[in-house]
Amino acid sequence: MNDLLGKIWVITEKFTNITLQVVILVHLACAPYTKVEESFNIQAIHDISAFGIPIKNVNQTLISQYDHSSFPGSVPRTFVGSLILAGISKIPIWPAWAVASWRLQFIARATLGSFNAIALGSFSNAVEKAYGKTTRHWYILLQASQFHVVYYASRTLPNMFAFGLSTFALRSLLLSQTIPPANPQAMKQVRLSIYLLTIAGVIFRSELAIFLAAVVLVLLLRGKISIGEVVVAGLKSATVAVFVTIPIDSYFWQKPFLWPEFVGFYYNTILGRSSDWGTSPFYFYFLNAIPRLLLNPLSLILIPFSLLNLSTRSQSLTLIAPSLIFVGVYSILPHKEWRFIIYIIPALTAVAASSFAWIWDRRSKTLLHRILSLGLVGSIVFSFAISTVLLLISSLNYSGAEALVRLHDIAAKDYYTGRLSAHLDNLACQTGVTRFLELYDPADDQNAEGLSHSVWKHDKTEDQEKLLDPNFWQTFDYALAERPEKVIGKWEIVDVVWGFAGVEVMKPGGSGGGGVEEAVEEGLAKISSPEEQKGWVIWLKNLERWCRPMAGGWWVSVRMEPKIMIMKRQRIYSEANPGT
Repeated sequence: MNDLLGKIWVITEKFTNITLQVVILVHLACAPYTKVEESFNIQAIHDISAFGIPIKNVNQTLISQYDHSSFPGSVPRTFVGSLILAGISKIPIWPAWAVASWRLQFIARATLGSFNAIALGSFSNAVEKAYGKTTRHWYILLQASQFHVVYYASRTLPNMFAFGLSTFALRSLLLSQTIPPANPQAMKQVRLSIYLLTIAGVIFRSELAIFLAAVVLVLLLRGKISIGEVVVAGLKSATVAVFVTIPIDSYFWQKPFLWPEFVGFYYNTILGRSSDWGTSPFYFYFLNAIPRLLLNPLSLILIPFSLLNLSTRSQSLTLIAPSLIFVGVYSILPHKEWRFIIYIIPALTAVAASSFAWIWDRRSKTLLHRILSLGLVGSIVFSFAISTVLLLISSLNYSGAEALVRLHDIAAKDYYTGRLSAHLDNLACQTGVTRFLELYDPADDQNAEGLSHSVWKHDKTEDQEKLLDPNFWQTFDYALAERPEKVIGKWEIVDVVWGFAGVEVMKPGGSGGGGVEEAVEEGLAKISSPEEQKGWVIWLKNLERWCRPMAGGWWVSVRMEPKIMIMKRQRIYSEANPGT
């Protein structure tokens, strides 16, 4: 057994340096579309890339061309991250095929994902200096097998713009523990940690102020920094951050002296409006969010052992104490989401990895240690398996994006050219529709009728009064609709996009897949089945066919159901292409 464990370790060591980067990009490739939570930044990246930064008639140009003018959201968000990613996506290093349509969206997200992968990799180097090489390898394996971090690392949520900066801050904080206190480099690393957390909090996510306060409190109690040094470092970094965010965001929002994160903090925390999005009990982060984010069942069990071990206690306390203080204080707010505390996951993962490494380094001593070491390997395999299942399921949640892409393909196969219009309903807009996918070229609009391709107008009207007007629907050639009965006029369904509808336990003799069966009864499945839309669903069906009899007829199945109907208004041939 010891030889087997040794061979496994040699193999994993060869790949750990690139593991995080590869895993994040694989998750991006499997789920390249976005959800409504990411829409502000991804739309802003598109608008800056497509229309540039207006110099003349600024307010009028922003209102007519930029998405945030039409869909501002409940509070303003910062353009800083979007501006950076848009600038990188416009660097003339990409091949010609990469700068078309949705590929720029992929590049922008890959850039963000790569930045977060670099931050995690840099943190792993600090883990090696603080705990040793073995701990670093276990850290990377644990981090790569945690679904939420690697899946969301490339997503344009404000939290993920802040995540890379907070992870670099954790790196500096941990490195400060590896340097003698008398060495000026120790204080330099502490100050850098404060700088990064302050900048991330001021620009991207205000809750990091609590994390910063927790870090500072622990440093003060341990005598690592003085109050004067904290004040100086905080004021310097806050001043820099404010002078970055206020000019940029005041310009794009056309509001003087706008500080988006302060507005968001006032709206959600002081006014308490975050509760409008739901509330959770005090223990939610501790008993629900953290176990889900860590994913590996042994991580939570082994974290306390790092504090009992004298050789790892100091480093682990530096990471655990501010993390738990942050979560404890933040739990007072009634509205809770796991992404609000994702910044502490690298720290907790590193602490868990130190206990993994302690057991692993003793695998040759006793049979018990060998069995425990084999259990560590099994837990990593288990976590990767669960993470893969979650990735495949999550890839089914972007029905709006898939419907829009398929709509354009359908129109192209019908040889339509010139101006075409489509109404996109609320579900489509919430599940992946972005301007990157809309195939709209404003430069071609004036001469649309003479083009060899289509110029699209995509309408996202939500006004219920307009949606009940038959004349409104006469202006569209196509519609993406969750409820086809609400589309007024003579329309036909030309395709159906399926989506995830839950996981069900199938009993012996049960067929499962209710959503599919219901669609067959409605005559929709003949258009496009879920197996045709997602090839891996066929693999799951084959796996069920082979393995279910061995399980006595019991099985766990992915439930699919029709999400969005792609509808074509009748008489479109004569109107879109007269004479055909």
